[in-house]
Amino acid sequence: MNRTMLKMATLAAALSLSLSALATNITGAGATFPYAVYTKWAEAYKGATNSQVNYQGIGSSGGIKQIKAKTVDFGGTDAPLSEAELDAANLVQVPTVMGGVTIVFNLPGVASGKLKLDGTTAAGIFRGAITKWNDPAIAALNPGLKLPATAITVAHRSDGSGTTHVFTHYLAKQSMAFQRDVGADKTVNWPVNGVGGKGNPGVAANVQKIAGAIGYVDIADAMKNGMNFVALRNRAGNYIVPSQDAVADAAGGANFKVKGMAPDLLDQTHKNAWPITSATYLLAYEKGSDAAKQKGVVDFVTWSLNNGQKMAEDLGFVALPANVVKMVEAEMKNIK
Repeated sequence: MNRTMLKMATLAAALSLSLSALATNITGAGATFPYAVYTKWAEAYKGATNSQVNYQGIGSSGGIKQIKAKTVDFGGTDAPLSEAELDAANLVQVPTVMGGVTIVFNLPGVASGKLKLDGTTAAGIFRGAITKWNDPAIAALNPGLKLPATAITVAHRSDGSGTTHVFTHYLAKQSMAFQRDVGADKTVNWPVNGVGGKGNPGVAANVQKIAGAIGYVDIADAMKNGMNFVALRNRAGNYIVPSQDAVADAAGGANFKVKGMAPDLLDQTHKNAWPITSATYLLAYEKGSDAAKQKGVVDFVTWSLNNGQKMAEDLGFVALPANVVKMVEAEMKNIK
């Protein structure tokens, strides 16, 4: 090896050691909804920075529990914490991507987008008051559609879930009876004609294998699994099939300038708005004991929001508006 090549090899080795020294490994856990995009971002981020990000999709309740117990560097939740909860736990909360909770079904002979429901009827189904597919309430919304007398099986989450939080809050807005009988939270009192599944993938699997099933999953999982969507009546009176554009229309007028950056995105007034729109949120410590880990979380989020939006869209998510990205970057400065 000549002297020039030796110098180059030495410099390369030194650079490699320098990058390894600068690399920070961080761990996160929580909502299953953003699992696909967080792992995709982590893969690309490692290639760009040599820093490792490990994220486990254990449900929003699990993510909140772990961040409060200080067993992870960041948490993920689709059920945003209130201002009081954030202050009590000394946490910072920022949105990362947006999406929608979709209503999916398995009814042989009925194609995706052909089954129409409004919020009241959907609430009746998911609280167990409507138990057959040819029920008059469903038939009235679907004139000309041949509906069988098949029993309805409600597929729902068995774990504490931000997706459940979003979906049940939407249904509770549509029906006082649903609020009374089922409730609105990350875990609720589902009716007896149901089957539980772990995570969004578990619900999707149950809907796909049970004829007559109806369930709720995030738009990214539903698209990935080629599921049949319900066309849901929005606040403007239009029947909308979930899409990235419909989610973006719902979020377009939202005010993210609130503590925790969590505006109510449900049942927005835009004519094309998907009624069950939400964001997913990352939780981090306002003041952490490990400066390198804290910086690692900030660096990962900042990099992802500026380099990973196309990746998110390709996976079925909806990117944050540019002005909200700037707001997130400003909020991340509170992490010390």
